[in-house]
Amino acid sequence: MTHQIKEEDGFKYIEAGKGETLVLLHGLMGELSNWEQVIDRFKDRYHVVVPILPIYELPILTLGVKALSRYVHRFLKYKNFNQVVLVGNSLGGHVGLVFTVAHQEFVKALVLTGSSGLYENAFGGSFPRRESYDYVREKVEFTFYDPATATKELVDDVFATINDRSRVIRILTMAKSAIRHNMAKELSKITIPVSLIWGKNDKVTPPEVAEEFHELLPNSELNWVDKCGHAPMMEQSEIFNNYLEKFLDRILLK
Repeated sequence: MTHQIKEEDGFKYIEAGKGETLVLLHGLMGELSNWEQVIDRFKDRYHVVVPILPIYELPILTLGVKALSRYVHRFLKYKNFNQVVLVGNSLGGHVGLVFTVAHQEFVKALVLTGSSGLYENAFGGSFPRRESYDYVREKVEFTFYDPATATKELVDDVFATINDRSRVIRILTMAKSAIRHNMAKELSKITIPVSLIWGKNDKVTPPEVAEEFHELLPNSELNWVDKCGHAPMMEQSEIFNNYLEKFLDRILLK
């Protein structure tokens, strides 16, 4: 990452730019670097903030999607943010949904990409062969349309994470919480604008998940990204950023 991580009062985050605030929420094993190309594209026009979700720090007995939503609430209040645009990938999208249902007054708009919350082939469901580097590489490649997107650096990071006993227990706990917390009956409460930016070849949260989100969210748009898996902001960053820019122009520059 080219951006420095700030640490204040128990919060860790990246912050760049000025203007309307975009808060980017990473996935279960997502790194802040997943958002690097989004930060670089929008930091000249917007205030871009990426908090590190405390998946490895919260007490394991309370760890879950709701606990991360409460953390986001504390963070936004600490930073005195109001009327932000939440942008979430995978678990980060799920956390954004839970937060928005509880605190819609904080959120001007929501962007979901490969979000859990309805159904997912959970990457973190189990790791029966986590000591095998080849197995881990295959699991990471499954996330993308083009296996080459799963760089050695990315595979090395995931391999180290899931072979850390403390961390893998937390990942499994978090994944089970996400699967249990189905949002279908709550989505109609979200009346703010929502943009769904989805990989046409997403195998973790397949296209039918995006279509169901679009049907259940009353003020949503659905944008497809061809030749793209579960993380469009990484794999097809220019297309993702173009969709995001058009959405922001429509809702923020009226």
